[in-house]
Amino acid sequence: MPARSVGKGPQLLSGRGIVNKNGGTMTASPPSGSPPSPPLNGSRGRRGISVVGLAQPTELKILSTTAPVSAEAPPTREAVLSLLLRHGEATAADLAGRLSVSVQAMRRHLRGLEEMGLLEASPIPEGPGRPSNRWRLTTAGHQRFPNGSEHFALGLLHSLAGAMPPDALRLLLNQQAVEKAGDYRRRIGNGSLAERLERLVELRRQEGFVAECQPDPEQGGAWVISEFHCSVIRIAEQFPMVCDQELALISHTFPDCRIERVHWRLEKGHSCGFRLSPAGAAP
Repeated sequence: MPARSVGKGPQLLSGRGIVNKNGGTMTASPPSGSPPSPPLNGSRGRRGISVVGLAQPTELKILSTTAPVSAEAPPTREAVLSLLLRHGEATAADLAGRLSVSVQAMRRHLRGLEEMGLLEASPIPEGPGRPSNRWRLTTAGHQRFPNGSEHFALGLLHSLAGAMPPDALRLLLNQQAVEKAGDYRRRIGNGSLAERLERLVELRRQEGFVAECQPDPEQGGAWVISEFHCSVIRIAEQFPMVCDQELALISHTFPDCRIERVHWRLEKGHSCGFRLSPAGAAP
């Protein structure tokens, strides 16, 4: 029988043909002159590849393999980074459950990300036995997400701060918030508060924020915008008044709502959050 090959993807030999396993392309060729034999229920081939439906030893030829992992994290690891960005900290078991992988496999991913300098862990006692690790992003891990043109903005703000009084700089930032809010309102359009918030979140994502909105579980009729990654965080660390500008921006974008800050990353936690309550709702 002539050798049969299949394209890329995980492959595994079976009675029906070749199915991909580890990203390489393989062919199975019975030894020359060997008569066909009745199928077996299963056996273990070389390289740990399960061989089903073949009675004679089968030569497995790896024609191509997956390229070695580069500095870029593979999809599962990127998903881990995104989850930790949103949730702040998590154990290997938490992450494994969310991504439907084994805890052992997740621990390997976490150690790999730790070696890349993107994660760090701290042990927490959880009853008898070995303590669990809670994992979180390092500064380098946060920097994998877009930060915008922060170097130019920082230089400009330093120049302005040296040339004008603090109140004048705040006034300038507030004016910028008013103008940007007007642009947001035009792009968001009309609709319910939920619809407008969804459109705002999408605009923020396009600007490099990692944001989401959801109903406030503590206050009926209110919504909370959470921003897990801020594209101006490095600027805000040196000029906290930029955070006041963000609060003013949300307020001017939704003039029919009361706005309050419920989370502030510079103060505590892993995200910034704003509660929006319809103006007619009870506080």
